[in-house]
Amino acid sequence: MQVIDQAIPAVKLVIPKRHGDARGWFSETYRADILAAHGVEDHFIQDNQSFSAQQGTVRGLHFQRRPFAQAKLIRVLSGAILDVAVDLRRDSPTYGRHVAARLDAENGHQLYVPIGFGHGFCTLEPDTMVAYKVAGGVYSPEHDGNLLWNDPALGIDWPVSEAEAQLSAKDKVAPRFADLPPLF
Repeated sequence: MQVIDQAIPAVKLVIPKRHGDARGWFSETYRADILAAHGVEDHFIQDNQSFSAQQGTVRGLHFQRRPFAQAKLIRVLSGAILDVAVDLRRDSPTYGRHVAARLDAENGHQLYVPIGFGHGFCTLEPDTMVAYKVAGGVYSPEHDGNLLWNDPALGIDWPVSEAEAQLSAKDKVAPRFADLPPLF
């Protein structure tokens, strides 16, 4: 398993090794000891899964406030996504910057997003299924927050236009980055 720091080093690209033969392949998708050796020492407490029927579905940018803040380890079971993490840590030198990575079922790559980041993705294919491990706090509606996915201040190059994006009602009216209070 490879663990590669991204442009924002707290975010990690995790590349599990696949062992293949005529039957298919096998892969370890999570190894606490290897991740810990790269600074990821979270205790994962919840697994989540989402299914998006349409290409161009955008989920995010989401986060949870303390004391239920969450870290995530995201992977794709079928289809493909552009996965995005935005640094919301007010004292960070990369505050307001983002990291984006293509994750798909074929490459098996994963993205680790630590506490203090907004997270979201856009499906690149129909019938995309995403699974992710959560560390920190369990889901808490009172601590749930979001950020406008296509806020120009973030400079994210989404693969879908605003008119084409499939969004939840909550994500359509999310606040802009400049309007967020200090969160982390």
